[in-house]
Amino acid sequence: MRDTVPYRPKAGEIPTRPGVYRFRDESGRVLYVGKAKNLRSRLSNYFVPLRSLHERTRRMVLTAASVEWTVVGGDVDALQLEYTWIKEFDPPFNVKYRDDKSYPYIAVTLADEAPRAIVTRRANIPGAKYFGPYPKVWAAQETLDLLRTIFPTRACKDSDYKRAMATGKPCFLGQIGRCFGPCSGTVGIAEHRHHVDEFVAFMQNQDSRIIDELERQMREAAAAQDYEQAARRRDQLAAARSFFEKTAVVLRDSVDVDLFGIEHDELSAAVQLFRVRKGRIRAVRAWTVDKELDVGLGDLVDSVLQNVYGGVESPPAEVVVPELPDDAEALQSWLESIAGRRVRLKVAQRGDKAALLETARQNAAHALMLAKTRRSADFTARSQALEDIQEALDMADAPLRMECFDVSHLSGTNIVASMVVFEDGLPRKDEYRRFTIPEYADDTEALHQVLTRRLAYLRGDGPGEDGANGTDAPEGEVPAGDGVPADDPATTGRRKKFAYRPNLLIVDGGEPQVAAAARALEESGVRGIRVCGIAKRLEEIWTPESPFPVVLPRNSEALFMLQRIRDEAHRFAITHQRQRRKRDIGSVLAEVPGLGPARVKELLRHFGSVTRLRSASVDEIAEVKGVGPATAEAVHRHLHPEPAGR
Repeated sequence: MRDTVPYRPKAGEIPTRPGVYRFRDESGRVLYVGKAKNLRSRLSNYFVPLRSLHERTRRMVLTAASVEWTVVGGDVDALQLEYTWIKEFDPPFNVKYRDDKSYPYIAVTLADEAPRAIVTRRANIPGAKYFGPYPKVWAAQETLDLLRTIFPTRACKDSDYKRAMATGKPCFLGQIGRCFGPCSGTVGIAEHRHHVDEFVAFMQNQDSRIIDELERQMREAAAAQDYEQAARRRDQLAAARSFFEKTAVVLRDSVDVDLFGIEHDELSAAVQLFRVRKGRIRAVRAWTVDKELDVGLGDLVDSVLQNVYGGVESPPAEVVVPELPDDAEALQSWLESIAGRRVRLKVAQRGDKAALLETARQNAAHALMLAKTRRSADFTARSQALEDIQEALDMADAPLRMECFDVSHLSGTNIVASMVVFEDGLPRKDEYRRFTIPEYADDTEALHQVLTRRLAYLRGDGPGEDGANGTDAPEGEVPAGDGVPADDPATTGRRKKFAYRPNLLIVDGGEPQVAAAARALEESGVRGIRVCGIAKRLEEIWTPESPFPVVLPRNSEALFMLQRIRDEAHRFAITHQRQRRKRDIGSVLAEVPGLGPARVKELLRHFGSVTRLRSASVDEIAEVKGVGPATAEAVHRHLHPEPAGR
């Protein structure tokens, strides 16, 4: 591999000032846009020897044919220009937002003669003030109906308003008591504008003291025997109480904050935004992100904030994120320029905000899992994934049956392996298998053992799975939903275990693991099966015949499917390993007098394995919940019996 690319600029040509850079391909298409405090320092990172670059960064650099830059006045200018160019060029290697929703907002058309509040998805109404977003249209409409009861404002269309004002006849909604603008004939333009200003002020502050004010006005009207006014205030009071009851109090009344929970992996991310106003969660927004380059959490935060606040939304006084990006100061200044006031960008370390941020992160984790589940259930996406895997690995046929293997152990003990099966892109949990490995050298040797045992079944002389010594001795039923060992077809009519040939064998790992799998396949004499490995850190696909990995696009369905089968194999192996560890420690401790299941469970949770428990002192064992000095002494004595004859 060559050291660098031919379009690399000379170091002296690149300025050391802040700026924004663009990589372009041969056709002039912008591939990637980035910003830097020091352009020379940042761009030099792309032109180091290619072998030292991250695989996906190397792919971008090799795809590009030129790089150009623009010097700006400072970090904030760089951030603003980067945002503008990303929106203009939509570069394929920048973070992609797969939010297929257009969230509804409540917009107040302040530029109109008689402004009205509407629920809309449009983000470019001239002179409008936006509030939201809301998760559903019905939630926004329900909120607006309540607020119109408190602040009577115009509800009719512009055409109805113009007709009513020209003819002097109330608009239709005004006739039925649903519109409260000048077109209804009940208020003038100036008085209506006052109601609109109150509406906007309340939406900005959402001060619960309005309840006390409405209650005071109701009592004063009743005392003056103005019962119609008292009835109106009563209805407004009920609407105000209903408005505040619909949102939970999570922070102090004076707190306005946006909290961003982010969960991400090598390929994608999910973002959960909690909007808290006056201590109450007013809106929740969620979306997913595709990562083409392997960006860290800080860079992801930077991109997410630009995406959220670069449109109609204005940041509150405080924005809480899971990690500050490198250009946090510039990003905070940019947010302040949008809000027109001071904005704090921070990470919550402890307290209520940290707890709420963790809730947002958990919601993001669930959303990421759900997005992957829905994606894997899409027939079109599965078909595309299988075709892409076939093309990427140069296979004669699509891999309709894939088997993936993973090894799990705890410091060299309780060594197990898993085999998971995907047919037509979907898991076949009844075909999953678990292996116990009696002797352990390293992970590659363990993979070789397991694959040798599995491939032997394709010759008809398999030694059996699930056994520690080569006998066909299944270890019992695995948990529901995780598959069970196949039964004898002579008695059940079910197909023989391992009867179907896989098109593709996948191992969790890189070159060493793939070499071990290829060696097992070669020794077995079985032909027509493809082998590959997926390395977790960089999500690279390794094959036995190439010294370089196959790099799939970060947002490709093929990489998503390979990642999912690898993660499923890892989960299944870990589950089995933990079950064995639990049985081992349980059997050892079951003989200790006075030690019941509850204390055994606590010891397992605390130490994790018999090996670690054996190395613990009496005092360390006594620290376990529910285990006193006497019991700790008994456990220690049982694990360290005195030699015979003493």
